[in-house]
Amino acid sequence: MAEVNTVARPYTKAAFEYAMDKGNLDQWSATLALAAAAAEDENVVRVLGNPALTDTQKADLMINICEEADDAGKNFLKLLAENKRLEILPEISAQFNKLKADQEKSLDIEVTTAFELQDEQQEKLAQALKTKLGRDVALTSQVDKSILGGVVVRTDDLVIDGSVRARLAKLAEAMNS
Repeated sequence: MAEVNTVARPYTKAAFEYAMDKGNLDQWSATLALAAAAAEDENVVRVLGNPALTDTQKADLMINICEEADDAGKNFLKLLAENKRLEILPEISAQFNKLKADQEKSLDIEVTTAFELQDEQQEKLAQALKTKLGRDVALTSQVDKSILGGVVVRTDDLVIDGSVRARLAKLAEAMNS
């Protein structure tokens, strides 16, 4: 079977282009996030897996869950049900949000530090990353004492490891060479 991200890509692209044309990126993002969460819920998965249900009934279930969806969103869910693709909704939602972030020139960044960052430090770091990456950034911070000090910045395919742990590992590698 094809990779989930490959199967989801054309659906994501179609939904994104439609939402862009209509200026409804935020609404579509919210609808897809809700549908994705529902598609991952064990009770919904069990119901959707029932072979006695028709595709129309499965679509109706998802439409009832995503009641704020516009007509196009409801049709999108019907299309996914007809093509037996409701299970890829989480991937469609993730890809849609990535396209949305690219369009809006924004980036979600996860920052790991050894100690809790104060608001002023977070703002300085966000500003530095915004300048470096040329995009608006939304920081999410977490504490991991095992990095000893410094900071690890992660987003999509970029990792900046400025932790003391990484520096010590490089030093040990250099000494062992």
